[in-house]
Amino acid sequence: MNSPAHPGVLRAALAPDGCLLSADGPLLALQREAGGDLGTPIALPQIAAVARLSRRLGVAVSRPVVAAAERGDIDMWVRARPEGEAVHLAIIDWHERPAATLSPDPAARDSDIAALADGWIWQIDTQLRFQMTLAGDDRQGALPPDAPVPGTRFSGYFDLKPDEEGDMAMLRGLTQRRAFSGQIAALVGNGDRLFRLSGFPLFDMAGQLIGYRGAALPMEHIVVAPFRADPAISLYPADFSKRLDRSLRQPLGRIIANADTIGAQMEGPLRPDYADYAQDIASAGRHLMALVDDLADLQAIDRPDFSVVAEEVDLADLGRRAAGLLGVKALDRGIAIVAPETDCAVNAIGEFRRVLQILVNLVGNALRYAPEGSLVRIVTEQQHGEACIMVIDQGPGIAMADRERIFDKFERLGRDDAGGSGLGLYISRRLARAMGGDIHIDGEPGEGARFILSLPAME
Repeated sequence: MNSPAHPGVLRAALAPDGCLLSADGPLLALQREAGGDLGTPIALPQIAAVARLSRRLGVAVSRPVVAAAERGDIDMWVRARPEGEAVHLAIIDWHERPAATLSPDPAARDSDIAALADGWIWQIDTQLRFQMTLAGDDRQGALPPDAPVPGTRFSGYFDLKPDEEGDMAMLRGLTQRRAFSGQIAALVGNGDRLFRLSGFPLFDMAGQLIGYRGAALPMEHIVVAPFRADPAISLYPADFSKRLDRSLRQPLGRIIANADTIGAQMEGPLRPDYADYAQDIASAGRHLMALVDDLADLQAIDRPDFSVVAEEVDLADLGRRAAGLLGVKALDRGIAIVAPETDCAVNAIGEFRRVLQILVNLVGNALRYAPEGSLVRIVTEQQHGEACIMVIDQGPGIAMADRERIFDKFERLGRDDAGGSGLGLYISRRLARAMGGDIHIDGEPGEGARFILSLPAME
């Protein structure tokens, strides 16, 4: 891509009816690419959802957003803040990358897009029930004699098949609310009849998902090109996160979602021990997901081209956000988190999402190891050109001899409990140093641990 990242802050404003009042260049260009303009409703449903939530709650809301553009996907962190009747948006991170669901090869990408028009057409609602089936425009698009009728379940007609890596393109697309292609499915009751499915999401004017429309191409009409393995690509480190996503994150996400559904007894009552089993499965899945995230971060920060965004951040605000994110976990252990007062502000130079990641890790560690019924305090200060934020617990503290060793990879100081991977503090210090700061430990042994994150102060 020509402009993979935008280093500054992009701003926009929305009217009460959701129309775009103003927008910086890249965001306005994306709005126009999606068919909108100034004075029309925001055409990006993910951003519209963040703005609606902020307006409804009456508070500032921050969310990660992925927007699809013609040139690929755009990762961004959107902050929405209600101000009077309008909602003001700040995009503090804008990073462009090739679309994950399409090949970066232009010819292959054009072929994938064209495949959406092949075969007969189906449409389903959010309950995965058929709404319609139509004949396609080409000779392969004739409706089969036993085509599904409206109201029948998608899973009652198609049986989805995983690919060689165990992935299902359609499930991945449904989870991410994205287009998909290349999903192989067999006809239920006749496994010899195979189809290749492709589809794209449908949204209403408010940005809500209302279903999917796609095509089903009988496999007898497909000519399969020979596969040529490229060892250089398969071993390239930048592919690591993508492989983790396909091989681990997506299956774990499905396991966690299904276990939560079972544990919540949404499909009907269960024996109490079965509901407990489901909760144990979901808990174990989340632990594995956290480990996968740590491994992806580890691969990223150890690459020689790793970099962070330099922007203005408010450490006190980020401390309050970390406390809010971990409030339920603290309540479960009877621990009170004392965050900086709302009128407190300590400005520093760093990357918003990375600083928040560090603080969530530090506060999470404090909640894990502090005694029940104790306090965890988040304190900020600024002096000598540095802005600092401290996470202070009332646990046993850390011995002087261990205060550097604890930042090593996979170091857990002999703990054998299930929590943590031993990577969080290593990653946090590497991130802090990449932003021109550091993390160190203070406090007397036996009087609790004091983790101090320091960053360059705003002049």
